[in-house]
Amino acid sequence: MNPIEKKLFDCYECIRKKTDFSPRVAMILGSGLGSFADSLRVECAIDYAEIKGFPRSTVSGHKGRFVFGYLGNVPVVIMQGRVHYYEGYEMSDVVLPVRIMRLMGAEILVLTNAAGGINTGFSIGEFMIIRDQISSFVPSPLIGANIDSLGTRFPDMTRVYDRELSNKIADIAASEGIKIQNGVYLQTTGPQYETPAEIRAYRELGADAVGMSTACEAIAARHCGFRICGISCITNLAAGMSGDPLSHEEVKETTDRVGRDFSNLLGKFVATL
Repeated sequence: MNPIEKKLFDCYECIRKKTDFSPRVAMILGSGLGSFADSLRVECAIDYAEIKGFPRSTVSGHKGRFVFGYLGNVPVVIMQGRVHYYEGYEMSDVVLPVRIMRLMGAEILVLTNAAGGINTGFSIGEFMIIRDQISSFVPSPLIGANIDSLGTRFPDMTRVYDRELSNKIADIAASEGIKIQNGVYLQTTGPQYETPAEIRAYRELGADAVGMSTACEAIAARHCGFRICGISCITNLAAGMSGDPLSHEEVKETTDRVGRDFSNLLGKFVATL
């Protein structure tokens, strides 16, 4: 057993000593979006610090814990705060939580993030269904010895995001009067925001939104057999598009403003599963 695989199963066993909860849906909440976990009928919560060897969230707006509970009758595990590559962790640690939630029994993964809008047709505060992604600017989480118990050495990425799940989100948004976009998400390493020249290049590559997470998690999730859907909250216009400097405070202000619509959309979506 290689070190990455050993760490995975050690962390999994540590969690299993604290709870035998079996989720069907797993969710990762992005910057400023963690309050959605408050809508759960909570069975238990485990801080990342309680799991030996588990990476910890260090970013403001990320509580850093697993929350286990029910949305309606659906058993759910929520990451209330994710781990980022720019925090200094190995990519295998960044995707460790995704793999753990799969081992716990989750079949569907809902990825959310705060993102900068690259598409000139997007407005601050809108949501974007992630239909595809560009991960070429960050290391693959699958580099190194393959964990055969999780998935194949060379997983297909033709359709990372599940079309049926994505369409269901779009239908719910339409019925609730929530404006929602569709697009391609591009991940950078961060933590610095992008330059205007980089944003122009990313637009030419076909990206509609940019952020510092998610794509690597989706790769690991696809590798281990999750059905995946993703939602970006467009918290700001990307560099060079508005003339204003970018800040994390702006991200949190926007997510606070649209939090009710976000919770309504996610809650009704999970209830259909």
